[in-house]
Amino acid sequence: MFNDLAILPPDSILGLAAACRADTNPDKVDLTIGIYMDETGLCPVFEAVAQAQTQLASAETTKAYLPPQGDDRFLDAIQRLVLGDDFVVQSNNQISSIQTPGGCGALRIGAEVLQAASPGANVWVSDPTWPVHIPLIGSVGLQFQTYRYYDAASHGVNFEAMVADLGQAARGDVVLLHGCCHNPSGADLSEAQWAVIADMAATQGFTPFVDLAYQGMGTGLSEDVAGIRTLINRVPEVIIAASCSKNLGLYRERTGATLFVCADERAAQATASQAKSAARRVYSMPPAHGAIIAGLVLTDPQLRLSWTQELAQMCERINGLRADFRDRLQAATGRDFGFIAREKGMFSFLGLSVEQAQRVRSDHSLYMLDSSRINIASLNSGNMDRVVAAVAAVL
Repeated sequence: MFNDLAILPPDSILGLAAACRADTNPDKVDLTIGIYMDETGLCPVFEAVAQAQTQLASAETTKAYLPPQGDDRFLDAIQRLVLGDDFVVQSNNQISSIQTPGGCGALRIGAEVLQAASPGANVWVSDPTWPVHIPLIGSVGLQFQTYRYYDAASHGVNFEAMVADLGQAARGDVVLLHGCCHNPSGADLSEAQWAVIADMAATQGFTPFVDLAYQGMGTGLSEDVAGIRTLINRVPEVIIAASCSKNLGLYRERTGATLFVCADERAAQATASQAKSAARRVYSMPPAHGAIIAGLVLTDPQLRLSWTQELAQMCERINGLRADFRDRLQAATGRDFGFIAREKGMFSFLGLSVEQAQRVRSDHSLYMLDSSRINIASLNSGNMDRVVAAVAAVL
């Protein structure tokens, strides 16, 4: 059966990470994988998560399945974190949610429900977007259109082109938006621009589908969802795929949720039923460990305070790295890299050509994508000078 099965090429990001691991150069630097790294080059465990994990281990009395929709405490907490306490309290049962295996699972369940509601619907995705969006969402049968988003010349959002393209989105179409910390560009919409998109959605009838993977890692927990909160106050239907991988450090626990903000209670019940049916087909039952930990951290006052303080420090460190990297690159090259400090989150396009990005790999063991997208959070005091020197060498 498998003799003629094609051998597929490695994932564009994971393949480079594997190549970096195999590189014998002791000065190699991996800027590819989207994981937060601390100053020592490790992906840290939040102190609040460690404490919640200890509490869970000492108090857990069963390994029985969670309910199909997931852990209730986690789901209520993630709704409040993303949508705000006031909106959740006043929602009149117009919100449904389901716990998922990470943000990828959240995107897939959202896509499954969209396919059930409107088979083959058009999903508009930004150019560029996270490479996994299209295969992950398209695997259910949805179709794609692209809208212009990133302007390489200005290293910012080409909002005029975005609005022009989305002006063609029809009633029943879906528009995939990055909630904050756009991956791969780091260029985010302003609050005023979010308001424009919300008004377009309300007028044209398209449904916003928001990928929220980095809440708290751009500017702050509330600031990073200002756009989503604008949407839910102006648009009757919004889907949010929320991930706890980055802002709670629960990468390997695969903890996420799909939130459906609906026009009425009946629609919320329908999305909940469809989401649970899709989950049963795809992965059967939700994983427990990470969701219970997240629920503890988000609802225990002391753990939540510890977590918010540590997350704020991480966000501050990323923004500090951006400023330092900008200054060093400008000093080394004489070129303007001011855009790096204006961007949000972990990612940035450095503006190198494909040939230059490949040269920094082959000549300097500095691993970045061919697009020159790098993870800013992989930089530290021990490797930044090498990174700057390698970039300057190819420029």
